[in-house]
Amino acid sequence: MTVPHALWTSMLPADATFPPDRVAVGATGNRIEFADGSTRLCATSGLWNVPLGFGNPAVTEAVNRATHDASYLTLFRAPHRYAEVAAEALIELANPATYRRVIFSTSGGAANDAAVKLARQYWSQKGSASRSLAVGLRGSYHGTMYGSHALSGDDLLQSVYGVDRRSVRHVAHDDDGEELETLLKREGTRVASVVVEPVLGSGAYALSDAFISRLLALREEYGFLVVADEVATGFGRTGKMFATDGWASAPDILLLSKALTNGAMGASALLVGPRVASEFVRGGWTFVHGETQAGTPACAAAIVAVIEELRRIDVESTTQALAIDLSHLVRSWESDGLITEITGKGCFLGLGLRNQDGSPLSGPDVLRVVSAIAGNGVVVQPGPSSIELIPAYGFTPSEILELDTAVRAGLAQGQAVSA
Repeated sequence: MTVPHALWTSMLPADATFPPDRVAVGATGNRIEFADGSTRLCATSGLWNVPLGFGNPAVTEAVNRATHDASYLTLFRAPHRYAEVAAEALIELANPATYRRVIFSTSGGAANDAAVKLARQYWSQKGSASRSLAVGLRGSYHGTMYGSHALSGDDLLQSVYGVDRRSVRHVAHDDDGEELETLLKREGTRVASVVVEPVLGSGAYALSDAFISRLLALREEYGFLVVADEVATGFGRTGKMFATDGWASAPDILLLSKALTNGAMGASALLVGPRVASEFVRGGWTFVHGETQAGTPACAAAIVAVIEELRRIDVESTTQALAIDLSHLVRSWESDGLITEITGKGCFLGLGLRNQDGSPLSGPDVLRVVSAIAGNGVVVQPGPSSIELIPAYGFTPSEILELDTAVRAGLAQGQAVSA
């Protein structure tokens, strides 16, 4: 017997139902195909995951070959060559002088959990067990596993789920670090790590240069570890290979996921800098963390293929050029009064939406706007009183024009309904 609505869809009410034009059945290039035969241009890179386009041949072939030659190998208490090669490729890409070791994980949320654990163990085994606090930013998103759910700065029903936030603090992301400094003056000797997204995934708010400078200076003063969550910004999204490449000094731990495999496999990675890695080696400490599906041959093969593809397309120059086209586009929307604010960086943009009285659009109203844009043929990402554009790197001029037409029509329709 067929069970109706067997699939429980993420981040929507449990009774949500979908017509055929909302049920995806395939994806190729930058387009998604739906059950009614329609297609839409995807301006979210498949939830940030697919910057090289759906069905990238090089990634597909690498995964197929790995699943044929080594369908599964584990990293529990022994390495395998696929993971070794992928780790070496990641360190080479990110700079061997900056990062030394790679820990594979299965998602951005799981990587954030692991990073908090790693920081706490680092301080505990150095004799500073009181350094257990993790500091995040209000408005941030790090996942919905118990550790990452606690760290996420959005209101995600943490109290309903009994998420333990006693060892987590949150500070503002838009005050150039003043609240962070105030917190550290009060509790700095208890802070193990400060975890930041260079561009907050919820709303696409880029940290200011002043915030980053203050963060790094405070690390020198108080000693905490800096964890950069580049799940969304890694691999060229902001115009540099990693957004933190533009920092005066590197984070102690770098978190990667999403584009890491071009969405082909569930995977993430922690790149661990010399400060942490050397202490674990010197002390002979064991990091008690493992995931059955972390760093499998197929995941590792996808990572290596993605790195090769990023080099082939010269990703930094490619995304810098696309960012210029996107900037021209969204500024035309702003000058025409369709949007009220532009946030973000590079190819990761947020577009503010307001009612006629100047009040921010509510969550349901934003979803209506997103639906209206989808009805005109383009998928965009909802944000807090905003929509977000996170296009794949291969967007063509004709796709930019298609994006322009659909967003203009959708904004007019969606905002008219919400007025």
